[in-house]
Amino acid sequence: MAAATGKDSIKAVWVERLSSALRTALACTIVGCTTLYGPARLRDFLAYPAFSYVTAILIVSDATLGDTLRGCWHALYATIQVMIPCILTFQVIRPARFSNALAAVAVAVITFMVALPESTPLMAKRIAFGQAVIVFVGAAIHGAEEGAVTHPIHVALSTALGALASVLAMLIPYPWLAYSKARKTCRLYVENASERLNIYVEGLTAQNKQAATDLLSQAKFLSVTGAKHLQTIKDTRGGMACEIKPKIRKLNPGENLQDIEILMKGVEIALDSCPSFPVSVIDEGIKQALLDMKGKIGLKLQKAKCFAPFDATTAPEAKAGESCVQAPKTGGATQADLPAFFFLYCLELLSGELPVGQNPECNSENTNKTDTRDVTSKRDQEKANLRKTWDCSTIKLPNMERWTLATKCSLSLGFAVLFGLIFNKENGYWSGLVIATGFVTERQATFTVTNARGQGAAIGSVYGILCCFIFQRFEDLRLLPLLPWIIFTSFLSHSRMYGQAGGISAVTGALLILGRKNYGPPNEFATARLVEVCIGLTCFIMVEILLKPARAATLAKTEFAWSLRALRDCIDDTSRLCAGQKSALSSSIPALRRKHQEVITSRINNLEKFIAAAESEPNFWFLPFYGACYRKLLVSLRKMECLLLFVAIEIETLPQVSDGLQELINNYLHSLREKVGVSLKCIQELISMNSLTLLESGVQKISTSHDDNELGKSSPSADVLFRTLSRLDEEEDENSIPQHSKEEAIGIEQELKSRLILRMYSLEFCISSLTKETQEIEKQVKELVKWENPESCHSTKEGSHGGG
Repeated sequence: MAAATGKDSIKAVWVERLSSALRTALACTIVGCTTLYGPARLRDFLAYPAFSYVTAILIVSDATLGDTLRGCWHALYATIQVMIPCILTFQVIRPARFSNALAAVAVAVITFMVALPESTPLMAKRIAFGQAVIVFVGAAIHGAEEGAVTHPIHVALSTALGALASVLAMLIPYPWLAYSKARKTCRLYVENASERLNIYVEGLTAQNKQAATDLLSQAKFLSVTGAKHLQTIKDTRGGMACEIKPKIRKLNPGENLQDIEILMKGVEIALDSCPSFPVSVIDEGIKQALLDMKGKIGLKLQKAKCFAPFDATTAPEAKAGESCVQAPKTGGATQADLPAFFFLYCLELLSGELPVGQNPECNSENTNKTDTRDVTSKRDQEKANLRKTWDCSTIKLPNMERWTLATKCSLSLGFAVLFGLIFNKENGYWSGLVIATGFVTERQATFTVTNARGQGAAIGSVYGILCCFIFQRFEDLRLLPLLPWIIFTSFLSHSRMYGQAGGISAVTGALLILGRKNYGPPNEFATARLVEVCIGLTCFIMVEILLKPARAATLAKTEFAWSLRALRDCIDDTSRLCAGQKSALSSSIPALRRKHQEVITSRINNLEKFIAAAESEPNFWFLPFYGACYRKLLVSLRKMECLLLFVAIEIETLPQVSDGLQELINNYLHSLREKVGVSLKCIQELISMNSLTLLESGVQKISTSHDDNELGKSSPSADVLFRTLSRLDEEEDENSIPQHSKEEAIGIEQELKSRLILRMYSLEFCISSLTKETQEIEKQVKELVKWENPESCHSTKEGSHGGG
């Protein structure tokens, strides 16, 4: 069944990419037919068909109708942002007076003005950079032939053609809506989650370790696909904000799916932590309860698949006394049993109201009211992001990072235009355009991306030249070989080797040769353009090195330290929060969870990006990046991120427990702060010292006793928990509820006990697992410092021998 689900996901991905490639080909075909075979009067206005192709590719690639409409909005914003200062500049300095140096300076100034505001979208910046290059380089090349107003208008109309072709490609033969894509992806995710749930339950009841390991491997493979589905749904939110609302839009297709994914991660962590199989606490009663819960969760998933509200009323309510685990009558759980209890706890959350990913400021009493309001707020936020580009009141003073980014863009494009015009004035556009169309705001592997762009431009040019040779007698048919090439490069954009930068360069290289006329011999043009591309990429690399010399490996190390800091702060806040008054928990925990979601997750996501960039960048004379160690650290951080969220969920019921259990929870969290928090602080400090001696002393200082973590020992919460439950029994006998029969009261009492046991044992498991992951981080950091400082390792060994 897992193989079938995997095949369905792969098939869906291929169909979606093929559809996107065909629509890209259709947009380029519209541009080609208009600029090659349109009325002569129209072709006179569309003087820059090359930029029409570039605009269409930038907007339509992997887009939906909503994304395309948003891209057109960004193209309009870029055009206004660039054309007004360009026309004003030509009124002061006529195009005939533009030299190579003046054109480079003008491009640099306009680029700086566009890149500095943070509110300008990335797509608008790319289009604006390209327009600035074409306007001022065209003035330097053609001089007096270009009008002060008509020349910028021609560039704007060429941009408009590419945007219009993108919209038509999204409408023919039927509209490809962002909401339709989200619904389809939502179905795939629900099927993926259902299959994983079956595998997890089967794994918990496995009779041997090998069978459980095989099942867990299948689930981990499916979890990667599920995470991609969630990211796809998240990416469609911007497009949905630009589309017309159908009636079904009142439901958010991605609603509560993030809740499911977080709880699925908890189930996976629990199953992966089980030391032996079969699990001792899983008896026939619990097996039956697992099947019942699996059916209940399955019904809720089917409702989510059909886009019905996903709440506690989806499936039948459990009767009083029904719970997946009964309170042990004697003794307590061992450390080996805690993963199973946490597994069952996650399933109960899955079958309940899913409090994980809801708006932290709402509670279970107003869940139904806040669901609709939360969906509406998300759509309003996306629309606000579009309006923000025109709202001057949202402009903030740029920070140093924005100044650095704007300076880098300005210098890169300025020098690229200058040297491109000096080398070959007729083809001076391409040195600047290769930088403009590939601009990004985030950190990237500079040499890897540059290499992909260069290779893409080369293979695209070679393909174009070969097709020109083959179709030299049928020039009117030269658009035909573009169609398979556009499809091929669309798939190439999703490859690790080339990526989006290489794919766009490859398709553009062929389009500029096969999709235009009257540019001279194809061989000479391709050669000149490749040299111009190399000039532009060289300028980009030099400016990148001079203004942002930090390697991705260094950034990954720094971000790792910040991730540890974020985790430690969350632990400290949790401990201090629970040590305070109970009444403050209901208002403070939402802020704690919001901090967890915004700070910790963003830090770890940045770390993952830097690790990927560091693994792909060349080493040169530096020490090779220890990617395997960083990947292990990333896995531990992800686990700690998930476990801390569960700790926050579990302590939400603190105001409802007795003083004895509150004291026990406070002791747990104090231990968490003393062991894990202090260890993370020391690791954070030591990671930047690059000294094995300091690391050894630090590890000794923060080393903790592992006696309580030995398998087979009784859980330290067992005695306090059972004493508290005994007191609850006495209080229940003294204060029995008159409106319930004795049987109902016993059932309610047993259910409360069972849920309390689950919550307490789950909290204990989370804290124990956090301690283990911290120890694993200590181990990996020690290995990392040894890798980066081999001389320290040798000196330590020599000192130990000398001391002996």
